[in-house]
Amino acid sequence: MEMLREAGLFARLTLAVGFVPLIMAIVYVLRPTERNLALMRPLSLAGLFSAITGCVIGFINVLRFVWTRELTANTYQVMAVGAAESLVPVFVGFACLTAAWLLVAVGMGRRAPGL
Repeated sequence: MEMLREAGLFARLTLAVGFVPLIMAIVYVLRPTERNLALMRPLSLAGLFSAITGCVIGFINVLRFVWTRELTANTYQVMAVGAAESLVPVFVGFACLTAAWLLVAVGMGRRAPGL
């Protein structure tokens, strides 16, 4: 929780967008309509692009830190922590997408044949 509190606005936004496909998948499981499935596709792309963008902006911030400091053992330690934190949006986004598409599969199984 501390990391989320210290995260910037953009990092929080990319994490929030990662949850949107999961929420839509829950809606699809409850109401498996073609319209909800059609919405799932672009929302999944938005979640994917958001995860990648969050990772890239994190690495940009790490590199910005590096070029403004002298390279010491402490700098390398901060770089490692920053790189690890940069991977969080990818992990969250991909985990949400995995769960979302598993839920879509469940919803497709619930659909009546021929619909």
